[in-house]
Amino acid sequence: MQKIQSFQVNHDRLTEGMYVSRVDGDVVTYDIRMCRPNGGAYLENAGLHTLEHLFATYARSSAWSDKIIYVGPMGCRTGFYLLARDTVSRAEAIALTRAAFAFIAGYQGPIPGASRIECGNYLEHDLEQCRQYAQKMCRVLQNWTEEQMVYLP
Repeated sequence: MQKIQSFQVNHDRLTEGMYVSRVDGDVVTYDIRMCRPNGGAYLENAGLHTLEHLFATYARSSAWSDKIIYVGPMGCRTGFYLLARDTVSRAEAIALTRAAFAFIAGYQGPIPGASRIECGNYLEHDLEQCRQYAQKMCRVLQNWTEEQMVYLP
């Protein structure tokens, strides 16, 4: 089998931040890295799950909603993928992600889509942990620029 592009990135050189992972036609995949890969500290499932619900809901309710394809966690539990149409500029993707994390950091209310009918694991949520993850990312992305969105070789 062919080695896929994301496995060709040196994960030992990645830090927390937001990167362009790949471009496929008119779809841009952003790597929103919340933990240092192979660093020993990973996102816990309950907080990660809640972050998924809030981030996806926020992005799909934003001004760019019709250009958002997917928001979801990485299997390694070090961050999220955001897939958007290429009509969303890099600067707009950063702005959307900053706004989403700021919203989540201050969110107090019911978790969207967290009932038994709406969610396949509705009992595993942790809003406080999710908010802590978002607060950290607000600091990481505060001054993030388009120039920083390139993976290190």
